Amino acid sequence: MADGSVVAGARLPAPHRYGRSAARLGALGGGVCALIAGTVGARPEGVAYVGLAPVLVLLVLVDRAVHRLPDALTLPLAAATPAALGCAALVPGATGSWRLALLGGAALGAAYLLLHLINPAGLGFGDVKLALSLGVALGWYGWGVWAAGAFLGFLYGALYGLSLVLRGPATRKEAFAFGPFMAAGALTGVLLGGFGA
Repeated sequence: MADGSVVAGARLPAPHRYGRSAARLGALGGGVCALIAGTVGARPEGVAYVGLAPVLVLLVLVDRAVHRLPDALTLPLAAATPAALGCAALVPGATGSWRLALLGGAALGAAYLLLHLINPAGLGFGDVKLALSLGVALGWYGWGVWAAGAFLGFLYGALYGLSLVLRGPATRKEAFAFGPFMAAGALTGVLLGGFGA
C-alpha cells in the first residue's frame, strides 16, 4: 500500500518509519537482546535488561520518526526498570547494586531535568523521563558505568550534530531526536558493565 492510500473514499494516514517492517523491527530488537544476553550472561540482571530492551528499541524508533518520547512508553519503563532490577537483586548471582541503581536514576533524571529547564527547546521533557530508567540501568553497575553511559549519550549526540554541521548550511539547524543517542550511550555503558562484571 502506498503512503496516504485511499480506501473506499477515505485517505489513510501514511505509516511511520518505525512501523513499515515488522521483520526489521523484530531483527533489531532481537539483535539488541542477543547482544545484551551475550555480554551480561546468565546473571539475574541480564534477564531484566533483556526484558526491558524491546521497549527501549521501540522508544528509539518512535523518537526517531516523530521526535517524541510518549508517556505510554517512558512512564512504564521508568517504573519497570527499578522493579526488574530490584527483583534481580534478590536472586543469588546478581552482580550489581539496587541502591546504586535507584540513586543513578534519580541523579540522571535530575541532571536532565536541569538541562530541560535551562533549554526546553533543546531537550524535551520526554528525554527527562527516559533518563530516569536509563540512569537506573546504568547505576546498577556503579558510578563509573553510570558516568560512562551518560557521557557517551552526549558524545554520540554531539558527533551526530557535528556531522550535520559539516554537511552544509541546509542541515546546520536541523533538529534531531536525542533519545536514540541517550539509549545508545546507556546500552554501551550496560555492555561495559556487564562485561566487566
